[in-house]
Amino acid sequence: MPHTQPPIELLRFNTCGSVDDGKSTLIGRLLYDSKSLMEDQVEALEKSANITGGGQINLANLTDGLRAEREQGITIDVAYRYFATPKRKFIVADTPGHVQYTRNMVTGASTANLSIVLVDARLGVIEQTRRHTYISALLGIPHLVIAVNKMDLVDWSEDRFNEIRTEIENFLPKLGVFRDVKFIPLSALQGDNVVDLSDKTPWYDGPSLLGHLETVHIASDRNFASFRFPVQWVNRPNNPTDKSLHDFRGLSGQVASGVVKRGETVVVLPSGIKSKVKDIWTLDGSLEEAFCPQSVTICLEDDIDISRGDMIVGRENLCGRSTELQAKLCWMNPRALQAGRKFFLKHTTQTVQAIVTRIESRINVSTYDAEPDPAALAMNDIGVVHIKTAKPLLFDGYDTNRLTGSFILVEQGTNATVAAGMLYPPTEAAKPEYGDFAI
Repeated sequence: MPHTQPPIELLRFNTCGSVDDGKSTLIGRLLYDSKSLMEDQVEALEKSANITGGGQINLANLTDGLRAEREQGITIDVAYRYFATPKRKFIVADTPGHVQYTRNMVTGASTANLSIVLVDARLGVIEQTRRHTYISALLGIPHLVIAVNKMDLVDWSEDRFNEIRTEIENFLPKLGVFRDVKFIPLSALQGDNVVDLSDKTPWYDGPSLLGHLETVHIASDRNFASFRFPVQWVNRPNNPTDKSLHDFRGLSGQVASGVVKRGETVVVLPSGIKSKVKDIWTLDGSLEEAFCPQSVTICLEDDIDISRGDMIVGRENLCGRSTELQAKLCWMNPRALQAGRKFFLKHTTQTVQAIVTRIESRINVSTYDAEPDPAALAMNDIGVVHIKTAKPLLFDGYDTNRLTGSFILVEQGTNATVAAGMLYPPTEAAKPEYGDFAI
């Protein structure tokens, strides 16, 4: 029997930090030193050197694709880059450092397994360090790297590195969500400790940044305990020439969490009707089981009225169902959020009308304290809000399920995305509604 090589694992990570901390340069150094660039990319990099003057290659240009970014030497928009090593594949998001681009950082980090927060060794911990560390925690990113950059400008001082490390370790317990935190001294411009370990830090006994990215354990990050399958599309093939498909009715979507097996009993929500999984299909054929984050088509033994926005779940650990929601919200629009405004709320595969009934608090990102009952949330503010929806939402707390616990608010009339939200776990009042279901 031929030996099949297991698929190479994919790690998604983002870089964040203040302006001029070297985020784009760091990614450029990772790509350049790991030999992940094609010849034409290297040629384009050399040609772009004249934009910034001096005729020297600027590694930041690998991610700063907008001309305005290159001219100003800052990152404005989120840039995604793909690269791979023999050990792992990577998708990296380079996010802006300016305070006014906090919303871009939220977007780039929303799917990350790991977040790299850069700290300028000369400046130490500043407000943006606290802000981006807090947002990484808020988004439920399990792995954190504090990259103390520009160590060459402080003569590779171990004392300075430890001083920064101690200050960050003092406020990390307030966040309390990271599974592991790694501190790495480096110089993105010179390449020290980025891909290869440097002899300039004999006092540092940890891995290089790439070495850590290749080995950090992410296999257990996903929720495999509670099966969640938001229905995206009812699959009825319209193929008159294939009679075998005339009676085919499948439910297509992405497994948000958990595992489902052929023959297993599941519950269809919101109806609460039970059925068994008859088959699981992908493009490659039928499967015995499916797990997150696979995209599959599930066929049930019973013909049940199911439509987009419904959810198929396991018999245990049912999700919440309520019109009353509490969430942490990152506000992204120049027009401030005030209580009483109406929006479209997009959650998993459904869209409902919603109204923000109360702004409970605003988070002070310098102290991580909650400021109660603010009049409004300004752009890039993060706060706790209460929302009422026109129809019940099927949801989990964001801490246990990033897919079924997250949503966005869309402004009615303009269709502009104005906020990203992370739901609190369902209260006991949100669960008794299942009591009427024969499950």
